[in-house]
Amino acid sequence: MVGGPDPGIWTGVDCMADAWFRFLQAWDDFHVEPEQDRELDAERVLVLIRRSGRGRTSQLEVETMHSEAADLFHVADGKVTRLVHYWERARALADLGLED
Repeated sequence: MVGGPDPGIWTGVDCMADAWFRFLQAWDDFHVEPEQDRELDAERVLVLIRRSGRGRTSQLEVETMHSEAADLFHVADGKVTRLVHYWERARALADLGLED
């Protein structure tokens, strides 16, 4: 996860699932909706997403805090081998040399 409230690197499905579970515990009614996907090359797909939900403690709506994000999927042999979640879409586009 690049940026956001809990940036970090997790290796393996179990570690990723545990980190995602802990992240979701901080939110009520958290949703992610894809807006657009872009095949960057034979091994990478960028999915522009919009998040919604409310902080469990703060009750702040995620829409007020960078609701536009992006997921970069690395794919090999039909399987996701790496997932990079960008908390801020602009950072993903800048890192990848793309325009919105």
